Amino acid sequence: MIIGFDPGRDKCGLALVTNDKQILSKKVVESRSAIALIQEWNEKHRPLALVMGNQTTSKEWKQRLEDNINLSIIMVDEKNSSLEARSRYWEFNPPKGLNRLIPLSLRIPPGPIDDIVAIILIERYWRDTKMTNLP
Repeated sequence: MIIGFDPGRDKCGLALVTNDKQILSKKVVESRSAIALIQEWNEKHRPLALVMGNQTTSKEWKQRLEDNINLSIIMVDEKNSSLEARSRYWEFNPPKGLNRLIPLSLRIPPGPIDDIVAIILIERYWRDTKMTNLP
């Protein structure tokens, strides 16, 4: 099990995903609530690691996490993850009615997508880990 973390100044995306890629939870929370939720998930689920994006406020967040949580932190390239999350949003929230006729490239998610970014970061970690384990 892995926690995905998309850190931000005002809000953060979090995802809890099992090793067989089942999403147990995904949330967008205010930044001030992120560490408490990570601590809760860490105590309840005992994940192997926390995967987080390496841009925006990552250095500050990494230090705060290391000071407050006993969990391995793995940095992952976050480049273009928000763009990818915009299109992935519709996999989690299929449009209904006439909205189904709007092309994907023209759809804009109605709310924050930081939780989907957290899932994408976990997927990138798994992809990169498999690549480095190849002979």
